[in-house]
Amino acid sequence: MTDIILEKLNTLGYSLPAVPAPVAAYVNCVRSGNLLFLSGGLPIDDERKIIGKVPTKVSIEKAREGARMIVLNRLAVIRAEIGSLDKVRQIVALNGFVNSATDFYGHPQVINGASELLVEIFGDKGKHSRTALGAAALPLNVAVEINLIVEIEDAPKAP
Repeated sequence: MTDIILEKLNTLGYSLPAVPAPVAAYVNCVRSGNLLFLSGGLPIDDERKIIGKVPTKVSIEKAREGARMIVLNRLAVIRAEIGSLDKVRQIVALNGFVNSATDFYGHPQVINGASELLVEIFGDKGKHSRTALGAAALPLNVAVEINLIVEIEDAPKAP
């Protein structure tokens, strides 16, 4: 079966990373009925780690890049959980947290990196409710953390 969303990602110049291991005592994803609750993802991969406060140590654009990195690693988690990104019915909610200086108020600009990428990938299915908050600190001093709630196609019925 062709994975249309995966092909679209490739066309856009993106690829999915390996599923990141949790950094503490939690799991990446919990499924409840047709909903996936994805734990907060961090902007860390084999080559990069975007750490520090926005905008004093990390620029808004670099933090936006981190938000896009997180979307890709959360999509890798979804694909591992359900087999194909084509089974995504709707990105329901995105909660974004920005490790920000006390006088920074541009949290929505940073989290837009994730929101815009989801719409670019999924179209109307990528439109979601959202929270964009500043935080005094985030795990591992990362610049941004994002979690998702995703609706997927009906689960197969048990025989």
